[in-house]
Amino acid sequence: MQEAFLRTSYRTDCYHCRVVADQVITAVPFQAGVVCANCGATRVFIPKIEDVTAKGSYQKPECYPVWHLTPEGSCRHCGVTGMHEVVIGCRNFTVRCENCGFTHFYRFDLEYMDTPPGEGGAGKKEV
Repeated sequence: MQEAFLRTSYRTDCYHCRVVADQVITAVPFQAGVVCANCGATRVFIPKIEDVTAKGSYQKPECYPVWHLTPEGSCRHCGVTGMHEVVIGCRNFTVRCENCGFTHFYRFDLEYMDTPPGEGGAGKKEV
């Protein structure tokens, strides 16, 4: 993914390998993703809605624990670099600017295994 307006990581157990490892989180206007730094398990989310909204508007019950994060990022709408509310579940990925309320809502689209760095480099896919 290029032109990231938000990039952070969250250390937790991976849904695939069950190892506590950094989950690298990246969001751009056309896609968002979570990649396990240990096994390369990747979840891809595609845009569904962009809107200025109240906090928590798109949150629904999820199939496993929801991550609530507040990393720093650059807002496409107001241009301010500041805190963003990030909520990631098994089916949804939401990024909301704390400054102006502009929200990117992504829905789950694809899951695949990427070879982790150090084991052949990123980009080599297992089939």
